[in-house]
This record gives sequence, structure tokens and C-alpha cells, in this order.
Amino acid sequence: MSGSGNGKSHGPLAGVRVLEFGQIAAGPFAGSLLADLGADVVKVENPSGGDGMRGWPPLSSIDGGATFSENFASVNRNKRSIAVDLKDAASLAQLKALCAVADVVLENFRAGVLGRLGLGYDALKALNRRIVYCSISGYGQRGPYAGKGAFDVTVQGMAGLMSVTGEEGRPPVKCGVPVGDFCAGLYAAYTITAALMRARETGEGAHIDCSMLGSLLGVAALQTSEYFGTGKAGTRIGSAHPRNAPYQAYRAQDDYFIIAAGNDALWREVAEAVGLPELMADPRFDSQLQRARNQVALAGLLEAKFAARPAREWLAEMDRRGVPCAPINSYPEILSDPHVTHMGLVRPLALPNGVETRTVGFPVAISGWEYEIYRSPPELGAHTQEVMAEWCAGRPGAPAPPPNKRALS
Repeated sequence: MSGSGNGKSHGPLAGVRVLEFGQIAAGPFAGSLLADLGADVVKVENPSGGDGMRGWPPLSSIDGGATFSENFASVNRNKRSIAVDLKDAASLAQLKALCAVADVVLENFRAGVLGRLGLGYDALKALNRRIVYCSISGYGQRGPYAGKGAFDVTVQGMAGLMSVTGEEGRPPVKCGVPVGDFCAGLYAAYTITAALMRARETGEGAHIDCSMLGSLLGVAALQTSEYFGTGKAGTRIGSAHPRNAPYQAYRAQDDYFIIAAGNDALWREVAEAVGLPELMADPRFDSQLQRARNQVALAGLLEAKFAARPAREWLAEMDRRGVPCAPINSYPEILSDPHVTHMGLVRPLALPNGVETRTVGFPVAISGWEYEIYRSPPELGAHTQEVMAEWCAGRPGAPAPPPNKRALS
């Protein structure tokens, strides 16, 4: 559906209330995962502009009308937005009333910022002992780098990721996808869900300290274990693999394509496909370890053969032989791929300004539940009065809902 439904979800996290103090990528992505699974995620934003990603292109509009950021929409669908002036005492009191009935607070400010406003974990735990409070930051809430600013590219460099990305002898390159932000968002959403399960059993919430640095080290298990086991750092080897070959991108007659012959049986198929069965007995290539050690020489022999035919023919040949292989797709190519269509990953999305666009939906299937986009990405402050009325209805001592305007101020 396009986001013009009734705004209600029946997903596995339906009934969970999340206040998201999220900006740009890591926090909003974690919030979007919870919202996609049905949680009521309320985005807390500054009335003067809101989340900075609201200004990121592409900015779509109809006939020169109001614009809306498609970058923002991609990680803020299925949420509501309230606009709150955190420097105003009355507004802060109303926000704390929401915290008192929330299940989760999710934030990705620099360490200590919300604490100075009286919205840190200890202060909110005194109001709500069951609260799960997740802080996402570059380097964590404590330690020598806790106050250090962080963006995805700086953490990719700090975490060692860029030391194994790119080509040997070339300048450092980052991953083209902001994995520092999005890995932290994944770890955060996963850990929040675990902490919610414990809170339901024990009545005790938790403070989750999720760092981009730790998340990137966490997903680098193979690289860190290689260092622990050998004492040697990994190196940049392009698309190749340090322990497998042939396992990389190769140049065909017209384009590059990828094969991943990760065992001896698959290597035999590759050698026979290119008409070089004798390579299987060559001592440089007769085991996985030897092929990895001599992969530059092996690549030269294979590419001399691959140059005779276009990539699509080699892909068909490798598929016929059961060798894992793939083209190097652009995003337009993969998003229109028939398999992606079959998986139902690309969904229509209605923006608040009337633009009809598309988005990649929640990518994991769960039996007994069908993913839907049940709310369009929100306009800034569009749900301020609505959320206060819903969450605090009938609660003794709760501040009165604000008048019919979009900002708490």
C-alpha cells in the first residue's frame, strides 16, 4: 500500500511505543525498523527545521509545489512526528509525560546532550523503570572518544574498514553504502527488541550504549579473527577474497562479472568452463589455500579466457554449472530485476505533498504477517497534538495536550 491507509499496524511490535530523538541516519534507520514491524514510533523534532535529512535531495514536488525529501522518506516511513522546543520548560514537561508512558527512547545525539536537558537514562528511569533507552553514537557514551564527533566516513576509517576496502596501492576508499550508520541502526533495533523482552518479564528496562565503532568491529569478525590468529593486518585486495579463489570480479569481453568458486568442486567447474582443466593439477592452484596465495596469477589466466565472450554468456555458463556468479548491477538494474519484483521489496510510497514514489520495504518475510506501509513519512510536527492526546489520555497528573498547533513551545 502507498501509505494512505488507516495509520494502524498489526505487526509483531504493535503496541510498543517508541520516542525517537533521531537525526540523519543511524537513529532514524533503527526507528524505521521498529516502525516497519509495527511499533508506534514518534519522531521528536526541533520546530525550526526538524531532522536535518529533511533538506537532503532528491526533493520531490508536484508542479513546483511543496518539496519533500525522498532520502528522509526512506528511513522515516511508518512514523509520526512531534515538534518540541527542548529549551522551553513547559514543552519539556509535556515531553517527559510522553517518556513516562513510552516503552523505548531512541536517540543518536552526541554523548551527554540529552542528559543535560534532563532527558538522560537515569532521569527517565526515575519516571518509568521499564523504559528501554538506546543511545547510538559514534564512539559510545564513555571512554576517550565519547565526546568526539562522528560521521559515517570517519568511523569507517577509525574502525579499520577502509584499510581492507579498495585496491592495493590506491588511495583509501569508503564503502559506497553508509555501513557505519546502518550497521549501528541494525544493532540498535535488534538489541532494543531483546531488552523489551526482558523488560516485559522483569519490569526493568535498560540503557543500551550502541556505537558505530563497535558495530563496524562487530561485523568485521572475519577480519579481526584473521588478525588475532596470525598477527597480521588485512590488506586492500579489491573484490578478491583473502582465503578463496577464484572469488572476485573478472573482466569479460564487454564488462565485469563476478564468480565465487568457494571450494574445489566449484573450481573444477570453472577450470572446465574456460577450457583449462589442466589447472586443477597445477600445484599453484590444486587447493583452496594455494589458489588464494596465487590468485593474481590465476586471475591473469582466467581473464585471458574470459575476454573471448561477453559477460552475459559467462554468467549463463556459470549458472549452468552451479557456480555462484552475478553481474555488477547498478541500482536501476537491480531494483527492476524480476527476482526483486517477486520478493516484493519495492513498494509504492505516498509523500505528504502528494508525490507518489517508491521505496525498498522491510526486506525480511515473517510467516503469519505481511509487511505494509501504513503511514506516510511525516511532515514536521504533524502529530504533536494527536500523540499527546493518545499517549497521555486519562493519565493522572499528565500535562494537558497542547492547543491545535504543530509545535510544543
